[in-house]
Amino acid sequence: MENTYIVLAGKIVTVSEIGTVLNGALIVQNGKIAGVLEGDLAKKFFPSFPTFDFSDKVITPSMVDCHTHLLEFAPGSLYPITEETQLHAGSFILVKALMSGITGFGEQICGHPQSLYSITDYKNAVKELPLDIAFAATSISIGFKSLAHFTSITKSQPVEKEDLIRARILFKMAGESDYPGENLFLNATPANFTKDVVPRAGELIYSEGELKDIVRLFHSQGKEIGVHVAGEKGIDMALNTGVDVLHHAHGINDRQLQRAAENGVKVVATPLGGTHIEPNSPEDILQLVHAGIETSIATDAYLPPYPDVDWLPYKDQSLKGPEVLMEISQPSMKKLQENGCDENDILKLITSNPAKLIGGENKFGKLRPGMDANFIITEGIPGLEITNPEKIKSVYYHGKCVIKRD
Repeated sequence: MENTYIVLAGKIVTVSEIGTVLNGALIVQNGKIAGVLEGDLAKKFFPSFPTFDFSDKVITPSMVDCHTHLLEFAPGSLYPITEETQLHAGSFILVKALMSGITGFGEQICGHPQSLYSITDYKNAVKELPLDIAFAATSISIGFKSLAHFTSITKSQPVEKEDLIRARILFKMAGESDYPGENLFLNATPANFTKDVVPRAGELIYSEGELKDIVRLFHSQGKEIGVHVAGEKGIDMALNTGVDVLHHAHGINDRQLQRAAENGVKVVATPLGGTHIEPNSPEDILQLVHAGIETSIATDAYLPPYPDVDWLPYKDQSLKGPEVLMEISQPSMKKLQENGCDENDILKLITSNPAKLIGGENKFGKLRPGMDANFIITEGIPGLEITNPEKIKSVYYHGKCVIKRD
């Protein structure tokens, strides 16, 4: 049988009801997880299965980065590409991310002044990669002195504020969205520009009435909606209007935490930055988790680090990508551990929670029977014990080894 074998490991962190199994075995059958057992028991029950011994290593689910800008914005920010090479560069960036143990992505397509590609073009460009990618169709408002608005529907063509609330565009955005990414920028974004270039970053773009109508439109199409939002006023507006996912939620206060928890609102935290105010600190993420809010950590890559925060190790403003997901997550994951959280629950922030957000709840993000065999073999628990991608020795996707380090 193809993709059928046993992998032994010193520790298997399943991020499921199975919990952590020491000296365990992951049973893979036809690219799916057939079971997680004690090593000796696995060899007894499956004597004909090939066995690979990684008894000195750790196995966990592969990671998921549920808020990225890798195909549309990153290629031109990183490389001297043209329209002819943009999609190739995007695929290259995704393979680099795969080397960091990430096999799932939530990718935002916002519209870009130098890109003529549609969301369908991006989907087609990456469909052969060994990755699970959900796409969010969005609009974007950039906080230049004269606000710049784009949408995934109108691609490189700038639009006016009035176009952001046009039913024709919004219906198509809702229809093309795979998951509730940052479908709207409730606040104007600084994007990856320095503060002097984006003086209007943080400015609210929509009224509460406009946002309420848009939320109802998405929900009428059977789609959840997420928004880019930061600051008390913007977060209140999102909570008042029934938004399903808050991306960033920088500056969320205790009152808003309680409301979000009561309404089942999810939060995608971005400790690297991404808005006009200080990003999610380890203490903020601890509060999100303790409030019972389903929280994911994402990179918002490619992005410059927010300056002068003590939980980030970076000394310059060079752009950071998915390769830093473990590094930016570690301070928060350590904080959760110090406060008594189990390692399986901690690892959810970069595995099963973002997997659920992008629609993979029953496919990946956990190691339990029936799910895709998407896992990594590492020298420690990602984020919690290791942050260097070089310590990820192998990456498996649907049971096949797609990255292997000596």
